[in-house]
Amino acid sequence: MKYRVYFYYDPVYQGYVADALDLPGCVSQGKTLEEAKQNIKDAINAYIEVECEKSAEDRSYHSQASEPTYSDNPES
Repeated sequence: MKYRVYFYYDPVYQGYVADALDLPGCVSQGKTLEEAKQNIKDAINAYIEVECEKSAEDRSYHSQASEPTYSDNPES
């Protein structure tokens, strides 16, 4: 899958910043544009891995939940 990435030069950092626009908070940098490109690829892969793990945990949590039980007796 392809993701839109915005690159810009940061004069304070003296290097390039890469922001994966479709993945909130997925940002990386590099002293060269090539380094920034490789770093954002790594960051995107890590981001997706974490999101998949979180999704699996959510599915696991919901599959363990039992059906709610109801009682007509408020003291039970």
